[in-house]
Amino acid sequence: MITIKNLFDNDDVKIIEKKGNISVLEYQRDVSVNKLTAMSEYYASKMNVRRRQVVIQLDGDEYITSAGALQWMAGNIESKSNVKGVGDFLGKAIKGSVTSESTVKPKYQGKGLLALEPTYSYILLEDVAEWNGSIVLEDGLFLACEATLDHNVVMRSNLSSAVLGGEGLFNLKLSGKGIAVLESPVPREELIEIQLENDQIKIDGNMAIAWSDSLNFTVEKSTRSILGSAIAGEGFVNVYRGTGKILMSPVRPESTNNILKYNSKK
Repeated sequence: MITIKNLFDNDDVKIIEKKGNISVLEYQRDVSVNKLTAMSEYYASKMNVRRRQVVIQLDGDEYITSAGALQWMAGNIESKSNVKGVGDFLGKAIKGSVTSESTVKPKYQGKGLLALEPTYSYILLEDVAEWNGSIVLEDGLFLACEATLDHNVVMRSNLSSAVLGGEGLFNLKLSGKGIAVLESPVPREELIEIQLENDQIKIDGNMAIAWSDSLNFTVEKSTRSILGSAIAGEGFVNVYRGTGKILMSPVRPESTNNILKYNSKK
């Protein structure tokens, strides 16, 4: 029997979201400070710059995480890789190289508690079934998921998506039924959710961080001619067509990612 104190019963720790057996803890303030860092940490907490941690209660089921995400685990939990053989490893290595995701993702099964490394990123718990059964992610968003979800790589419908649209040529796709844990560059309350029903949206840059695989994604000129695009001060835009959902950041993800990476090293 394992008894864990000063975690869920800590006044400084708050469960801000929970889906299924996955909980997101948020440390309301950082008290591991000294006189040189106390002021900055105080104002950081006031501006919602806080450490967050994913804790998963395993009850005989399986979860997959990104490599290096584990901080500690308690109970009868078995860890193994998601690689089934040499051929599977080569296939996952290729997928990882084109999506900036880890090649080998650990799989955990058993009964107990699984705690991932704290992060200053914002954690999203997404039910993939609510994304028409498949969700496509921007590079670096995946943190963990239920093992019931399938991992695949989707390729852009045209090369210009990577060259002109500010997007990678490949993205990670999660399909099936289960909860996915994502690391977002901005909090959920600032993410714009767009529902398309046989319609389209055009976005300047890689502002969309996740979208339904049912949507057709292309890159097109912002106006009908290259000259018109130049006069309008715009170039190429990312176009999503069809029926599905999009999560869009109000700011460019690369700018916030740099800040979060800096904070995580403090």
